Amino acid sequence: MIGTLQETSLHHDLKQWCARPADRLEVVVDGYEVDVVGHGRLVEVQTGSFSALKAKLAALLPDYPVQVVYPIAKERWICRVDDRDRPISRRKSPKRGRIEELFGELLRLPETAVHPNFSLLVLLTQEEVVWRDDGRGSWRRRGWSVADRRLLAVLDETLFNQPADYQRLIPADLHGPFTNRDLAESLAVRRPLATKMTYCLRRMDLLEQVGKRGRFNLYQRIGTAITE
Repeated sequence: MIGTLQETSLHHDLKQWCARPADRLEVVVDGYEVDVVGHGRLVEVQTGSFSALKAKLAALLPDYPVQVVYPIAKERWICRVDDRDRPISRRKSPKRGRIEELFGELLRLPETAVHPNFSLLVLLTQEEVVWRDDGRGSWRRRGWSVADRRLLAVLDETLFNQPADYQRLIPADLHGPFTNRDLAESLAVRRPLATKMTYCLRRMDLLEQVGKRGRFNLYQRIGTAITE
């Protein structure tokens, strides 16, 4: 951990990546500390749960344009260190993040995402995660704790500046009403992620439920005609 706020290296590096010349970092605005301020915008880097942003966004969005920057690790390396931070091993994780994973966090504030002062910048990154052998971590990691996350590179960026930008993540081949299973198969993702997508898009008034196919709900883009 680095910095006075015990932020991860990833959070610190992304603030530096986002900042433009003359921007100020860690500025208090209306009682809330904001990561980057300048050029008529407030920028919040969020590497964890969007739940932590609810109160801040509710207070700031009525008066300020706020952009949330959210990284998704397209490529990740796991670096293991001992309890004295001496390197033990380094390997590439088989998991590959993708843009649709944003809905795993967006479901915590879908209505906020369509506020006219809100925008979301999603970064696909290369990231290194440091595991420390201190016996304090999750049982899934057999006691290894996550000591830090580090930004290696930004591979791609996607800006969601208006509601229609989210709707474009629905594949073009889904012309008529579709189920969560149809969406999952078209995107080659697991069905729980497809369910999060349809939940968010419905709450954002970008999808509507138009019936059922057997026991499965049917959805379609708002503003399109029912074709089946």
